[in-house]
Amino acid sequence: MNQHHYVAIMAGGIGSRFWPKSRTGYPKQFLDILNTGKSLIQWTYERYAQFIPNENIYVVTSVEYVDIVATQLPNIPKENILAEPSKKNTAPCVAYISFKLLQKDPEASLIVAPADHMILDGETFRAIALKALDFVQQIKAIVTLGMTPTYPNTGYGYIQREALQAADGIYKVKTFTEKPTLEIAKTFFASGDFLWNAGIFMWQVKNIVKAFELYQPEMFELFDGEKEHYNTSEEQAAINRIYPLCTNVSIDYAIMEKADNVYVMPSSFGWSDLGAWNSAYDNLEKDYLGNAVASDNVIVIDATKCMVSAPSEKLLLLQGLDDFIVVDTPDVLMICKKEKEQAIKEYVAEVKRSKGDKYL
Repeated sequence: MNQHHYVAIMAGGIGSRFWPKSRTGYPKQFLDILNTGKSLIQWTYERYAQFIPNENIYVVTSVEYVDIVATQLPNIPKENILAEPSKKNTAPCVAYISFKLLQKDPEASLIVAPADHMILDGETFRAIALKALDFVQQIKAIVTLGMTPTYPNTGYGYIQREALQAADGIYKVKTFTEKPTLEIAKTFFASGDFLWNAGIFMWQVKNIVKAFELYQPEMFELFDGEKEHYNTSEEQAAINRIYPLCTNVSIDYAIMEKADNVYVMPSSFGWSDLGAWNSAYDNLEKDYLGNAVASDNVIVIDATKCMVSAPSEKLLLLQGLDDFIVVDTPDVLMICKKEKEQAIKEYVAEVKRSKGDKYL
């Protein structure tokens, strides 16, 4: 393994579209959403541990989840679990780990990846990731992985690539587009020039820090001004000073959409971002009526195409529903049409308005 290769697993989100199973105090990245016996972050850690030295695996998470990470990932050093004092989207998260690593290892090459993605073909992913890490060592580049679309999905961002290869299997990025309308998604899909944005990035940390200096000078100044404290006992106090002053902004908007040295690798390795219940449905085995059941104690009668998640200690009998999401937890039962899954965030807001934080 290359000692200059690092990964930062981003694990600070609250996963509200997987409510009521995902809760603010214990969100989806720490749950066994697909009934596999492992949480999503455990799968993610094991994927990177195949080719990244264990001491170079970091998790950036919210301060309230540090103990959960330490429990679920006992093999990584405790000091590699970085605590964000507040939720400020992904740009401050990326800045934090990048400035920290620059102080530790100026030649570091970094993968930044979400904790809650599923990748079925680990060997292909490993080969692509190592190829990208090799590319960013040779060229001052930012690389993102683009998934070959299988249908016109409106829930993903899209990347348009240039026609000619910059290197074998690597293309300069032409444009980024956030979640499009269905008609635009159909156009993107038909053109063959667009890829789904997987949100997995590779770069040398010295180059992403330069990008922050160029495109996010205020954030650069905040992190650069505390650099002598990184990798010391003063690091957390420094981060606690920085974060309240940071803009709440994604790395896509802060850097990726502005930089002129962004490249994409078209990829296919059985990827899903597991963003909501329908993506879980897509990745679970179905019965002969098209039901996906993530539980060991559910009986389905005359129901079709349902997504069912329930605790095994209670029997759930489902009859007569078609195309529903059914999620049972000890204190909440949600029954929702699958076509309304994007509205679950709104339903959670309504729960908060009418019931307070008790069920969040």
